[in-house]
Amino acid sequence: MNLSIGIDLGGTNIKAALVETASARTVATLSKPTRDGEFDGDTPRFALTVREIVQEFEAQAGQKLRVGLSAPGLANPNGHCIDWMPGRMHGLEKFHWSAFLERDCRVLNDAHSALLGEVWAGAAKDTQDAFMLTLGTGVGGAIWSGGRLLQGKIGRAGHLGHVTVDANAACDDFNTPGSLEDAIGNQTISQRGEGRYATTHALIDAYGAGDAHAAAVWLKSVKHLAAAIASLINVLDPEVVIVGGGIATGAGERLFGPLQQALDGFEWRPGGNQARIVPATLGDSAGCLGSVFNLLQHS
Repeated sequence: MNLSIGIDLGGTNIKAALVETASARTVATLSKPTRDGEFDGDTPRFALTVREIVQEFEAQAGQKLRVGLSAPGLANPNGHCIDWMPGRMHGLEKFHWSAFLERDCRVLNDAHSALLGEVWAGAAKDTQDAFMLTLGTGVGGAIWSGGRLLQGKIGRAGHLGHVTVDANAACDDFNTPGSLEDAIGNQTISQRGEGRYATTHALIDAYGAGDAHAAAVWLKSVKHLAAAIASLINVLDPEVVIVGGGIATGAGERLFGPLQQALDGFEWRPGGNQARIVPATLGDSAGCLGSVFNLLQHS
């Protein structure tokens, strides 16, 4: 059995999976706290935890294994480290994982990895062209084009939350005016909802219950999302568009119903060709599976 380890290093938890590479089958999983900000000497605590996880899986497998790791930030093109991640995940920038773990380790941005997981074993399986949006605190994204992941010159390709949907609005954290992230991400829910909703899920619940104010706020956000997706479809010509993340999880038809209705008005469909809009299917396991798939892509 050919096995590899997938690690999804997040700000709160480290999720890990032992994966059979021939079938994308998950053999075992682990989850441990990240403990961001803690160090043992000069070594971040999360790096030591990753090494413990690798040792635990290798003891189970009885062999030395390759490791795929996903994390926030811009991954170096050589796949050895995260080059840019300011403000959090202290110690992550320029941390050389292959040298630290003393084995082959390939590093990838977490949103890129989630899409690769969906391509390998989820909603975009057997496709050559797809893109993914993750709706959460912010809005992440990634692009699969012509059967390969688009990373760009410095690894910033696919930051789809930072496309403009209102050029007259204020700039977001990336200096993008009126971004999609500000239009639907949870971090602006207080501002958009005039303080009436603690979270986007609360907004969606109120919309589902027939609240007129909630409907106005939510449908405006979904309209911006549809406009962004229609624009990206014109740029990327995908077979499938995957919508995932914490906001999408559990929203069901309260998201996908009005989203599809808006796209019916916005999407250019020459010859009747229409991109499929689908929910992500792998949930928390997407990052681990995508990290392993990234390894296979560079074998």
